[in-house]
Amino acid sequence: MSGAALSLAKKRALAAGFGSNSNATRYLNQDFRNLRAQSRSSGKLFCDPTFPAAPESLGFNELGRSSYKTRGVTWKRPTELVSSPEFIVGGATRTDICQGALGDCWLLAAIASLTLNEDVMARVVPTDQGFGDDYAGIFHFQFWQFGEWVDVVIDDRLPVKDGELMFVHSAEGREFWSALLEKAYAKVNGCYEALSGGSTTEGFEDFTGGIAESFDLRRPPSNMFQIISKALEAGALLGCSIDITSAADSEAVTRQKLVKGHAYSLTGAVEVNYRGRKEKLVRMRNPWGQVEWTGAWSDGSSEWNYVEGDAPHANAEDGEFWMSFRDFLNHYSRIEVCTLTPDAIGDDSVKHWSVSKFDGSWRRGSTAGGCRNNPYTFWMNPQFVIRLEEEDDDPDDGEVGCSFVLGLIQKNRRKLRKAGEDMHTIGFAIYEFQGQREVHLDKNYFLTHAQTARSETFINLREVSSRFKLPPGEYLVVPSTFEPHLNGDFCIRVFSEKQNETQPCDDPVSAELDDVSKNNNNPKVRKNPLAKIWPLTLHTNHCVCPLSSGTDIKTDGFSPETCRTMVNLMDDSGNGKLGLGEFATLWKKVQKYLSIYKKNDTDNSGTMSTPEMRVALKDAGFTLNNTIYQMLVARYSDPDMTIDFDNFVGCLMRMEMMFRIFKKTDVDDSGSIELNFEQVSPTLIPTPP
Repeated sequence: MSGAALSLAKKRALAAGFGSNSNATRYLNQDFRNLRAQSRSSGKLFCDPTFPAAPESLGFNELGRSSYKTRGVTWKRPTELVSSPEFIVGGATRTDICQGALGDCWLLAAIASLTLNEDVMARVVPTDQGFGDDYAGIFHFQFWQFGEWVDVVIDDRLPVKDGELMFVHSAEGREFWSALLEKAYAKVNGCYEALSGGSTTEGFEDFTGGIAESFDLRRPPSNMFQIISKALEAGALLGCSIDITSAADSEAVTRQKLVKGHAYSLTGAVEVNYRGRKEKLVRMRNPWGQVEWTGAWSDGSSEWNYVEGDAPHANAEDGEFWMSFRDFLNHYSRIEVCTLTPDAIGDDSVKHWSVSKFDGSWRRGSTAGGCRNNPYTFWMNPQFVIRLEEEDDDPDDGEVGCSFVLGLIQKNRRKLRKAGEDMHTIGFAIYEFQGQREVHLDKNYFLTHAQTARSETFINLREVSSRFKLPPGEYLVVPSTFEPHLNGDFCIRVFSEKQNETQPCDDPVSAELDDVSKNNNNPKVRKNPLAKIWPLTLHTNHCVCPLSSGTDIKTDGFSPETCRTMVNLMDDSGNGKLGLGEFATLWKKVQKYLSIYKKNDTDNSGTMSTPEMRVALKDAGFTLNNTIYQMLVARYSDPDMTIDFDNFVGCLMRMEMMFRIFKKTDVDDSGSIELNFEQVSPTLIPTPP
């Protein structure tokens, strides 16, 4: 299925409810219930062919086939590890998650926060499975993936080394939901090693479909404790970490037993009466299941003896501890808060934010313009318009405006780690906007307009998001990679306190076409002096160009393919040849295209760059959207992202042919057509010589 057809199919599926949590898309088209029934009827435990118990499922480098870390690894089912395994024992809790030999503490911190919200937990970990009567060695989990929920099937073979689970495990020993959840998430991302290193926000969003914000605790908002408290009350997920200053700091333990470069969950916030005053406290969770804070308000510390009323402290060495909010700000560097989507919040008393989302892509040479440091190409990036109409009700900070959170996510980058790729450095710029929405703004607009706001930074994480408060109006958002000409797919989401309207800002698809038949039959054309120097026929197997000499463009003449395209377009008789009138009209077209080509070759290189091509297409009368322009660049540009004159003419001729066929067939001017094979064949079958 082509990219355009696939995109259309996805839109129709989403409109029909597919991809929602209640009707999740089957990942790799695997149906959990059918596969479980097949395994039970065959009497054989399920073995997943799409994520086998093999080295490639572990990793590609440190966990690769030849790594010492994977020597002696076997894959065993829970029934082979303990006598009476359980999926969940006494309800899923944050103490069920202990980190193994994989650097995915960011994910485990997200899982720990997940257990605090039963409704969200039930969306990710379906309860229709276990080790009881229906056990068949198969389990499934649901994750949010860039706009849709997917149902991921796995078998329960887990990697074991020296008799112990290699990765996530439960301290209880016979509970396996967290280990199986990690395996399903590794499958979605390609392998276990792909999960090494990351931000807790990734896990937050993939477990909720929400949007995550990050706050720098060196410069926190004045109401940071209120933000945390309200977020926890609304079921949000929170994570935090301590920055490292060198590689040696990674997971180094401080004097008071905090771990640097390590992801923690923030699971509670309270105010207690302490020595006659209010003391703000926060509860933290270390995914290791041990190594706890030893400072004030730690387990068993003397501060608890002077609390009036209920004291929420605990004394178990389980990785969970309390500390004062003041110490929290002094020791931690960053906190991440994931706001949930309306469908994830069952409590009607919680204020729901409005959500909108769009997908897009950056393609080298066409829609990957890089950041504002690249004024020549920045305008080529996809563009979106946000319309904000209503101001916030009773803003907490007293500032009047429209609050919203804008998030830019790059898709599927973890999967590409096996191929040596990783996250791009991404960000976005916001401009005040007044004008026509169905226009992709060109270079001149961005050279003459300053940005109104922007992402906090360009960063090589999966998502960059920022909170804004702007006056009502329309705003243009331009998402980009930092460097130009990098391929990638993304989605952009807007969460706003009040209703917002977000839509792509792109050119409509149209063409201004001359009446070819009228020109071909013009008697004045037949007296054209070209007849003296050109034969009366132009065959499709000739490779000629009347402009190959005496000009400052680089060309070796028209290729046979371009000649065929010319004849297909200009040949009214269908005999594979051009008469004098037809040829003269073609000559005028080539001259016109040469003029456009030279005009847009702004650096006088003799070739045209891909940014110049988009302007040249407009000069030739073709208005195209990003999707079509991406296809043209992929088809007609050279590896160095230039288009020679032959390819330029061939592109324009083929474009004109397509538009003529469409307009001729669309007799009702409806904007859509149906073609049978006889109608479409002239564009596919070359004219015989």
